Amino acid sequence: MQLLVINPNTTASMTEKIGTAAKRVSLPDTQVLAVNPTKGPASIQGYYDEAVSLAGLLDVVEQHPQADAIVIACFDDTGLDAVRCMSDKPVVGIGEAGYHFASMLSNKFSVVTTLARSVPALEHNLHRYGLAARCSSVRASEVPVLELENPHSDARQKISEEIGRAIAEDKAEAIVLGCAGMTDLAQSLSDEHQLPVLDGVVSAISLCESMVRLGFRTSSLGGYARPIPHNPN
Repeated sequence: MQLLVINPNTTASMTEKIGTAAKRVSLPDTQVLAVNPTKGPASIQGYYDEAVSLAGLLDVVEQHPQADAIVIACFDDTGLDAVRCMSDKPVVGIGEAGYHFASMLSNKFSVVTTLARSVPALEHNLHRYGLAARCSSVRASEVPVLELENPHSDARQKISEEIGRAIAEDKAEAIVLGCAGMTDLAQSLSDEHQLPVLDGVVSAISLCESMVRLGFRTSSLGGYARPIPHNPN
């Protein structure tokens, strides 16, 4: 099978990191194609960046109709519903995947994301997915997304400190990392804090592979009906 993994921002180094993580956990007969748009924001940090990124994201989907499933590799699950309207292939957001895995591995989980401006969107998604009651907190580490691409930054330390506070203050039993750019930190942070630290990228890959193998398709009834053609005139 071929999995199309889309980083909706234009930062190629992040796309490469996401692709490496996806290939590490994918099955031997799975082809992972990690791509990003050529136009749009360099990072997605809040509602405005999300809106600006949508045109590029949808263009990428249109350019790869052969994919058997699609992973939206932005923790805001940018454009998730729109992409599900474009194809009956399984489409999974990394935020959605991380939340669902965490809800099956713990009674209560916390999310540690980048900037505080991203928190409301993540809280909104948790309510949409019916998982707000399972989430102890959504915490901001105040690490800008692109700092995760700087090997000399103190991003990991700040994220680890926020995880420690989530465990101590919010009684979190698992942590979901709230940015695709954190994908390479999950295992070491899990080892350090001795609890599940989940990365949405690998979670989404595993979910997509399962749905493809089971022959599942996205429903085209109701909200995910195919787009209505518009008369250009």
